[in-house]
Amino acid sequence: MTLEGLDLVILGPAMAAGLLVLATHVPLGREVLRRGIIFIDLAIAQIAGVGVLAAHVMHLSDNALAVQLVAYGAALAGAILLYGCERNWPDIQEAIIGSAFVVAASVGVLLLSGNPQAGEHLKELLVGQILWVDYPQLLHVAIIYVVVLLLWQLLRGEQSRLLFYLLFAVTVTASVQLVGVYLVFASLIIPALAVRHRDTGATWLGMLTGTVGYAAGLMLSALLDLPSGAVIVLSLTVLGVFVSRACASRACRNTESLT
Repeated sequence: MTLEGLDLVILGPAMAAGLLVLATHVPLGREVLRRGIIFIDLAIAQIAGVGVLAAHVMHLSDNALAVQLVAYGAALAGAILLYGCERNWPDIQEAIIGSAFVVAASVGVLLLSGNPQAGEHLKELLVGQILWVDYPQLLHVAIIYVVVLLLWQLLRGEQSRLLFYLLFAVTVTASVQLVGVYLVFASLIIPALAVRHRDTGATWLGMLTGTVGYAAGLMLSALLDLPSGAVIVLSLTVLGVFVSRACASRACRNTESLT
């Protein structure tokens, strides 16, 4: 363990990336829980990842715009497909979403089957490279998130279910390329799950839970020289359990005081 790992030049952009991801994923995560489509995040993230891998296979990796277009195109196509499944087969929607994740993951493996660096590409897709993000990259993602949040707030009362799927796909695609599939899912579900018993201030408490989880995970991974993504996921989980129990206990006391 050494304090030399606490380099703000590296940890600063990484923490900023975490805050950006939480800004969109906490409110979207609460909506995902409300709709009961928990695994849609994993499915869309994996489909977007397949788009990125397909761009590499097509030798487009040197063209950042082309990679983004393929990734967003794949994610939006997946979102439209899942929306159609929700309309036509709502009773088996979660099973279809899970199947979509498995199919997308299998396609990703096949795309990289002849690539000698396949393992590294898959690891980057799943775990991410949060310590390697920089501020110019964050600016691009921040603009996307601002547009998504504005549309979410302006159209929330009258939005169609299709609009939710499309905004979700755009958000997840941007996030996966910042922090990886595992952290995207953890950021979406764990804070929202932790504050599910809160009636007021739930989104802000979820943001605070996520912020502390990211900060603790980044510091621990730097001090212990461990993979940042995995440590942040575990940190979010431990903190989420604590916050969830505290919120449930408070809700129980409030209920008892009313009876």
